[in-house]
Amino acid sequence: MVVVAGCIVRKGNKILMVKEAKKKCYGQWNYPAGRVEEFEKITDAAKREVFEETGCKVKLTGVLPILNDEATILFKFTADIVEENIVFDTNEILDVQWIDIDTIKNMAREELRAYDTNITYLKALEENKIFPLEIFDDKKYLGK
Repeated sequence: MVVVAGCIVRKGNKILMVKEAKKKCYGQWNYPAGRVEEFEKITDAAKREVFEETGCKVKLTGVLPILNDEATILFKFTADIVEENIVFDTNEILDVQWIDIDTIKNMAREELRAYDTNITYLKALEENKIFPLEIFDDKKYLGK
């Protein structure tokens, strides 16, 4: 089972998106995200992936519904920009842009990676299905 964490970083009516350079999804737009490393907190992984893929530092503000398929569990957080400094590794990312939400909703399946999943997350965001980050606070639930 693979665990993936990432963020939907919103600024006004735009979302921070990355254009993938990986062979299997070359040229497709996606929200910054990637695999959670062993012993890494999911929340830390989400922030790390945004930084690695965009050069931007973010503050998590909430979590969207958790999705999964046969092999992957997806955690997508909402986030605000703390420091915007768009820099990226061109071996992994072709481009980073702020893209209007309506433009994302109107992208063709070939343009948007994991089309159904990413549109589901966008709808959850628009419907304000955002849950508090406290659900990831083990100290709160373990009485530490």
